[in-house]
This record gives sequence, structure tokens and C-alpha cells, in this order.
Amino acid sequence: MQVTETLNSGLKREIKVTVPAKDMEARLMQRLDEAKGKVRLNGFRPGKVPVQHLRKIYGKSFMAEVVNEILSDSSSSILSDRGEKPAMQPEVKMTEDEKEAEKILAGNADFEFSLSYEVIPPIELKDFSGIKINRPVYDVPDTEIEEQVRRVTADAREYEPKKGKAELWDKVAIDYVGKVDGEPFEGGSAEDSNLILGSGQFIPGFEDQLVGVKAGEEKTVTVTFPETYPAAHLAGKEATFDVKVKEVSKPDGVEVNDDVAKKLGLESADQLREIIRGQLESQFGSITRQKAKRQLLDALDEEYKFETPSRLVEAEFENIWGQVTRDLEQAGRSFEDEDTTEEEARGEYRRLAERRVRLGLVLAEIGEQAGIQVTDEEMQRALFDAIRRYPQNQQQEIYEFYRSNPQALASIRAPIFEEKVVDHLLEKASVTDTKVTREELMADDEEETEAKPAKKAKSTAKKTEAEPKRKTAPKKKAAEKKEEAGE
Repeated sequence: MQVTETLNSGLKREIKVTVPAKDMEARLMQRLDEAKGKVRLNGFRPGKVPVQHLRKIYGKSFMAEVVNEILSDSSSSILSDRGEKPAMQPEVKMTEDEKEAEKILAGNADFEFSLSYEVIPPIELKDFSGIKINRPVYDVPDTEIEEQVRRVTADAREYEPKKGKAELWDKVAIDYVGKVDGEPFEGGSAEDSNLILGSGQFIPGFEDQLVGVKAGEEKTVTVTFPETYPAAHLAGKEATFDVKVKEVSKPDGVEVNDDVAKKLGLESADQLREIIRGQLESQFGSITRQKAKRQLLDALDEEYKFETPSRLVEAEFENIWGQVTRDLEQAGRSFEDEDTTEEEARGEYRRLAERRVRLGLVLAEIGEQAGIQVTDEEMQRALFDAIRRYPQNQQQEIYEFYRSNPQALASIRAPIFEEKVVDHLLEKASVTDTKVTREELMADDEEETEAKPAKKAKSTAKKTEAEPKRKTAPKKKAAEKKEEAGE
């Protein structure tokens, strides 16, 4: 086998490989010889079929197997011999001329093909102790625990009609019609809807404006849908709700006791408080980690500047761009609506794609040099978590898909590996914990570090991976709220 480098420019490489016809012939004859004792043909005793007769029957198919074997084995061996790591699977090119291909399969011509690929650039790691992280930490106060307990237990209480104004934690029975730009919108109206004021079932601001209403009263409530509202055509828009209050009811006392907790399937009120405290601390802890991680990635982005493989960047850009354009389409908006142009947006998101690829390569190198591994147990646990998101009758099929698809399994492994590398770096970096308020922790600083040409779609570009659950609809089912035992 003759290997010749035909291109070496930046990260791009191209290798021409020539396998002489005599070597192809030798491989074919070896394969025919191995098949001689196994093939059964009429008119021949086992093991007595002439090789030339076998070649006449199986020569082309066996030679095709030889070609595939060479293509499969040579790529990895050539790259290994050259000490190079390809950014993606090398692109293989060989003759498309049918006559030339026939000659190769007949053993009458050299087999020539080329490998085109980009290499991962060498990355010289630096001292991580110089990275400074200001980690915001929020200590959840007892008052917030109690408020959440009240929300969770609201549906488990008994209510009786009352006269007078509705107060916080009272239940109101209402009819409402939601409008955007003066026009009713789908899913924005309901009759005989029960709402517990303070429960957080409706979008922010809705319940607050009903405190003080009386039975028989009509009121117009004005709210703005969150930018992250799942119905893209409503996200960020102001809406009015014409509300008719039909009844006001009060709960049976204010104390959250063991009887109330037992209605939720728990042993005691203390156990309920313990669960809620754990959930809130986990939720806010996730935000703390994400903000520390963001600072870490920003620091690495400043430290490491190198050429990135263009094919990796292009693949990452296509993923981002596809999601951005889908989000805008669903919202019925254009780039002009977001104060930018498609050209400017493409440039911003391409730079974001390059940043992601570069940081991915840096984290991979750090993890490799640190000997970080994802265990089988971690993979199994993550795989089962992924499968549980599907209906039960589909779970076995999804499991088999992952088990037989290396790329799908890699998508399970990648985030586990990344988080373990982040843990490793946070141990090495200089981390200072700073106590903050809930508002300070929840403040979205995403715009400081990321591209933002399409505001409605920018969450695609930079997602906060863990955040306390936002309100997602004017109406949330009580059963969902009980299961979450959280906001």
C-alpha cells in the first residue's frame, strides 16, 4: 500500500492511497482459498472445487469485500501511523468510472482512493488555578419554604364560600376571555375555572390582580407573557383577560398539618417541608452551577484561541440555525422584527458555533489528559432516564435504538463527560462563593456572553440548563402541581 499526502493546509489533509493490483490479487486468492473448504457446489466434492471456478462464481463479490475491508481498516491505521486525530470521519473518494471499477474488481487495476479530513489541532493546556469564578449562592429561607408548602397543599384543602373580597390563598371560580391586540386567542378562554390566588397556576401578574375582587365582579387583567412562554406566538406579548368572578371561597384554616400532607400521599407535614426544601435547593443549586459554568467557559474562551475544524463548525451552525429559524417561524416573526438582518444573524450564530466547537475540543482535551471516564453505570442510568421520557409501550424500542446506534449513545455520554470535566476544573480554579438574593440569582445575564440577533430564539443559542420551573400556561392542572411539589 502506497500512501501519499496530497494536501496539508492548516487543518485540512488529503491522502492518496494506492493498493497495487498484485496486492489486491493476493488478498482475493487468500479469501478464495479460505472459502474452498466451505463452499458446496453441485458436481464437486467438499474441498475439491477448483479455485479458478470459485473465482469465476464469487470473484467480484469477494473482491468487493476486499475493497470494503481496505477502506475500513486503512483509514484508522493511516491516521494512527501519522499521529493525527480527525475532527470527523474522513471523506473517502474513489473512482466513479464503471469500467475502471470493473477492472479493479477483476484484479486488473490498482485500487486507488483518497481520504479527505480535518485534524484536531494540538491544544496546549494552561494552568487552571488562575481562573477566577464568582459563584452566586442563594440560601433558601424558611419563609420561601412555607410559601411553597402553601402552594403545593392548596388543592388538598377544603374550601367554603365566603362573602367579601378575595384574599391571598382564597379560591375564585372565574370565567375569562384572553385577548392579544384586541382579538381572542386559542386556548385563552375558559368557564368555571377554579384558581387559588398565590398558587402560581397562571402566568405572572394574573393572580395578583384578582386579590380584592368579589363574587359577581368583572375585571380586566393585563399581563405580559414571558419571553420563554412555550407558545411562541404569545411569548413576550401583552394580553388582556376579561374576567368574571363567579364565587370566592376560603380555605379551612391556614395551618399545614399532617392531615393535609397525608392527602398528598406523605407521612407528615415535616416530610413535605423536607421534600420541598430539597427540591428548591436543588433547583437554585442548578442555577448556581450553570452561572459558575458559564464563567468558566467564558474564561476558557478567552484563554484558548486556535483554528477550529470547519466541518465541525458548519455542522454545529446548521444545528443552531435550524432551531433559530424554526423558532422564528413558529412565532410568526422575522429577523427584521428582532432588530437585525438574516446576514447579521448568520454571522453571530456562526461565531457562536465556532465558540462551541472550540470549547468542546478544549474540554475534551482536558478530560483526556485528566483521565476522566464515563462509567457503564453512569451511562446506564442516563440511558434509562432518557428512555423514561417516552410512553411505556415505546421504551423497549427506544432502548434497542440507543444500544445499536453508537452516535445516539455518544449523545448520552457527551453531557455526562462535559459535567465531569467542569467538576474537575472547578476544583482547580479559584472559586469564591457570594451570597445573593433570589432576584440576583435569577437575573438572566445570558445576553452578556452570547449572540442575540433573534431575541425570541436566543434560548436556542444559549440555554440555561437548569432553572426553577417557569409558569407555562394560563391554567396548570392541580395534579401536575402536586406531582412537582414545586413551583
